[in-house]
Amino acid sequence: MKKLLPTSTAGSLPKPSWLAEPETLWSPWKLQDEELVEGKRDALRLALHEQQLAGIDIVSDGEQTRQHFVTTFIEHLDGVDFEKRETVRIRDRYDASVPTVVAAVSRQKPVFVEDAKFLRKQTKQPIKWALPGPMTMIDTLFDAHYKSREKLAWEFARILNEEAKELEAAGVDIIQFDEPAFNVFFDEVNDWGVAALERAIEGLACETAVHICYGYGIKANTDWKKTLGSEWRQYEESFPKLARSNIDIISLECQNSHVPIDLIELVRGKKVMVGAIDVTRDTIETPEEVADTLRRALQFVDADKLYPSTNCGMAPLSRRVARGKLNALSAGAELIRRELLE
Repeated sequence: MKKLLPTSTAGSLPKPSWLAEPETLWSPWKLQDEELVEGKRDALRLALHEQQLAGIDIVSDGEQTRQHFVTTFIEHLDGVDFEKRETVRIRDRYDASVPTVVAAVSRQKPVFVEDAKFLRKQTKQPIKWALPGPMTMIDTLFDAHYKSREKLAWEFARILNEEAKELEAAGVDIIQFDEPAFNVFFDEVNDWGVAALERAIEGLACETAVHICYGYGIKANTDWKKTLGSEWRQYEESFPKLARSNIDIISLECQNSHVPIDLIELVRGKKVMVGAIDVTRDTIETPEEVADTLRRALQFVDADKLYPSTNCGMAPLSRRVARGKLNALSAGAELIRRELLE
């Protein structure tokens, strides 16, 4: 029998201090060559162990082998020059120096497949793997070749589909596409964003998820959130279209955010990954706080379709805090399971 309310993380977990700088996003690696390869594998094992100790049901690699959730994938593709950099505005929020698309983009070899095979060998539990979504990928680059956000997104969707099919063959149970850009570029989401995402999942038999969040707790994101008013209704724009899409699971941010929880009603019928852990602060939620968020979500999603999760990745947090938050997520979900079975 499938477990009710299976828990998972939305993405990254903190890296050990011997691999990268603690509590720092996109920290450079502290090891190199063979030592780095081995160190990343050790960190992946450790991330899995932390999740298992906390009682997380659907486990992941904690993104231990990547520096950044988007650029680490792009680094392995042809057609992008990482030496030639331009400054662009990321998700209309902050400026960043990014690589340039200089020629047709293509993928000569798998990016994460060996890591996924390695994770698969370590556990019998269901595993989830995160990939950047097409729209979020184009938003992290300067395009000097296609000169069209849409064209480039379709190329990335095709490449992501190649990678996703190989991840599925490696034994991945859920492939998640991270699309924080869906909370910003509403016209594009409707015009071609959801369609590009569907191209990325074409032909997959495993479950697929889209993760749409408000980002890590970095200043640019927290400043942006302050401009959104007392209710964050961004999901209202993308949910109706996603409800009609072939994506199986929709992931959203609920804990300590201003997202009206009734927006979940817009994707009734889909599985919903409900973010019940705030990743922007060090305060560790109590199991009761997690349970309260899940309880409210259950008004709008059937219990067999509710997947308790974190709001976003936890890379910038300390390992102690992340561990506490994983434990709270597990314990909170268990409280609700008991209530539902009474």
